[in-house]
Amino acid sequence: MRVILASSSPRRLQLLQQIGIEAEVRPAAFDELSGGKKADEIVLANAAGKCLAVAGSCGDAVPVVAADTVVVLDGQILGKPKDAADAVRMLTELSGRTHKVLTGVAVSFQGRQLAEVCETEVIFRTLTAAEIAAYVATGEPLDKAGAYGIQGRGAVFVEKINGCYNNVVGLPLTRLHLMLAKLGVNGNAAKDNQGDTPV
Repeated sequence: MRVILASSSPRRLQLLQQIGIEAEVRPAAFDELSGGKKADEIVLANAAGKCLAVAGSCGDAVPVVAADTVVVLDGQILGKPKDAADAVRMLTELSGRTHKVLTGVAVSFQGRQLAEVCETEVIFRTLTAAEIAAYVATGEPLDKAGAYGIQGRGAVFVEKINGCYNNVVGLPLTRLHLMLAKLGVNGNAAKDNQGDTPV
């Protein structure tokens, strides 16, 4: 199966490859929303906006997939940290507490679009200041929402999750698979489109 991924995230690309999807990376030129609305509304709008921006520029003869992920604690969105000190602040707030990870997923294919939100609950164990400092020093948290990567060294902070693991990484694969199926995308359809080159 082949899709166009409207994202430069290496983690999302790896997740698609994991389930046998060949993705052409085409980051979207889209000004993302960051406030003024509820978290689920923001990720939904951002995913749909990125998806339609790429589909509008290159067509949707091949499925276009876009996503937007945020970490939410006490109703507040924790985006990517501004610097190391901000990463320490976020991790300190998350320590010993439960937060949510929301991902908006959008798919456009042959004139039809779907956009949905997937939510996962993540429980952190209590972290020491030394653990937080050592983790931030690795640089891993600096480009990740909520200042941690569950697929990396940040995995040892997570005590439990309720919901989709891959959603926390950045792309809920089961939800995406079902959305593609709703739009009539399957292995055979994708193979039929492999000779088409998006413009």
